[in-house]
Amino acid sequence: MNSTTEQAPALPEARRVPARAGGKTAAAGAKKRKRNKVPQQSFRSRLRRDKQMLLMMVPGVLFLLLFFYIPILGNVIAFQDYQPYLGIGDSLWVGWQNFVDLFGNPDFIHAFWNTLYLAAWQLVFLFPVPLVLALIVDSLVSTRVRKIFQSIAYLPHFLSWVLVIAFFQQMLGGAGFVNNLLRDWGMDPIPFMTNPETFPVMVVVQMIWKDAGWAMIIFLAALASIDASLYEAAAADGAGRWRRMWHITLPGLRPVIVLLLILRIGDILSVGFEQFILQRDAVGAGAAEVLDTFTYYTGVVGGGWSSGAAAGLAKGVVSALLIYGANKLAHRFGEDGIFAKQAR
Repeated sequence: MNSTTEQAPALPEARRVPARAGGKTAAAGAKKRKRNKVPQQSFRSRLRRDKQMLLMMVPGVLFLLLFFYIPILGNVIAFQDYQPYLGIGDSLWVGWQNFVDLFGNPDFIHAFWNTLYLAAWQLVFLFPVPLVLALIVDSLVSTRVRKIFQSIAYLPHFLSWVLVIAFFQQMLGGAGFVNNLLRDWGMDPIPFMTNPETFPVMVVVQMIWKDAGWAMIIFLAALASIDASLYEAAAADGAGRWRRMWHITLPGLRPVIVLLLILRIGDILSVGFEQFILQRDAVGAGAAEVLDTFTYYTGVVGGGWSSGAAAGLAKGVVSALLIYGANKLAHRFGEDGIFAKQAR
């Protein structure tokens, strides 16, 4: 009896110990979270910390303001019957009439569909080339050969479109090197530069020669960020070069590919201005007329300032919607796109 009565009070004590221990653990965890919490810095302290970075951004911000954002205010003439000698303040407001006339203009419709057609050629045949070049350069063992290849690929980017078209004219024009060679062999010359049917192919070839090497820099930077130990582990497991590329390289490049694809889709209506206006007379307006050249000839050359502004504004709105839609599609596939999806 005495042993029973002596052991009875010990049971509640044994039950209370875990409760106190759990309470102490929770309190310790809360204190630890408070200690690990990063203190919020004031705006002034962050300004002092990032002062040099902000100063470096000033020229770029001023450039965007002066040449991109402030000119947006000029789109108001798309809703006016703008007359330069009257100015924006005194020109007659016509509302949406310029857009009604624009979408009823067969020349604008032709330029719009021709732009989409040429943009599809560029997207299908031009977009993968920088990726392929980056994979080739990354696979080169010799550093010297890699630098020589990169220098040769980068160089055409620094040439203006005037020089690029002149170079192609000297090589593929009617009196160019290739056609003179064909004449020497007793063959008929081929109208490379004046054939409207092959003009999309010529456009893509010119853009690949000029800008593909420069665009591969982004893919080379993305390739450099892939962990080399993944390739070593895959090689140790017996994976060949193609399997390593398929299972390591391409998944590592997927975010960059998606980002560039979204930007290209958003810029799909801007297939180029100088490249097309320099070749418009050679192949004809039916093959080389795009939205940029239509806006120039309608608004600047023809004096239809309001129609040109309406065409440019419509193009900008469609491009913004394309970027937004492509970014939403990237979120559906689990990619961040241009901006990450907000967490709920």
